[in-house]
Amino acid sequence: MAEERKSWLRRRVETALVKGLTRAYSTVRVDPAKFLLQLRAAYRLPISGYHGVYSLAIGELDVVADSIIRSGMKLAALEGAGLGMGGLLTIVPDLGILSAITMRTIQKLSLLYGFEFNTDDETAELWIAAASAAGVDISRELLEKEVVNKFVPKVIQRIAARASAEVVEKWAGRMIPLASGAIGAALNYWFVRAWGERARAHFRHRHLHLRRGSGEAATDEGTTRPQLVPPAD
Repeated sequence: MAEERKSWLRRRVETALVKGLTRAYSTVRVDPAKFLLQLRAAYRLPISGYHGVYSLAIGELDVVADSIIRSGMKLAALEGAGLGMGGLLTIVPDLGILSAITMRTIQKLSLLYGFEFNTDDETAELWIAAASAAGVDISRELLEKEVVNKFVPKVIQRIAARASAEVVEKWAGRMIPLASGAIGAALNYWFVRAWGERARAHFRHRHLHLRRGSGEAATDEGTTRPQLVPPAD
């Protein structure tokens, strides 16, 4: 009986993740122009466009990445605390919102490290990064054989299938009366932190690879981390 319930819950979770990630793909996108203004005003990065991040010390970008991830974690925790009070009854809308928060965090990290998503190829790369954050390895052959409108839904399905097992195992605590709100906040906080850190590692690696390929120096040492003001979402 417990296995049947877990299987039912996993199907619900997987469906919720697919819907949430699909919505994030189609409607809840970070506006690159507005985010560039935020990087310049809130984080004081002296850049006129995203190409400018390649002239900054990698440590400066890492500090901003830390702040972006923390901001997403806090927002997700607040959302989880509210919807978590409903226990498993609210897990579907919770995951839908959580997916949007997570993808917006990944999009901001992508832009921060100099990777826009204006073209189909750039959009596909963004979702490869999202898959990497979820622990899913996407073959480059799959991308080469598919146009982006077919590629992204397949990636979303694979991300949801992988993440649902982990979510069901950890989200089981939401069945505990009274404590479900606190548990929901903690789980959402953990979710964005884990995905954000893995996405950051993906973009950071690509960023450094491009720097080395263009002959620019890119070291992790001797970098001063500036004091930042809190960002607006």
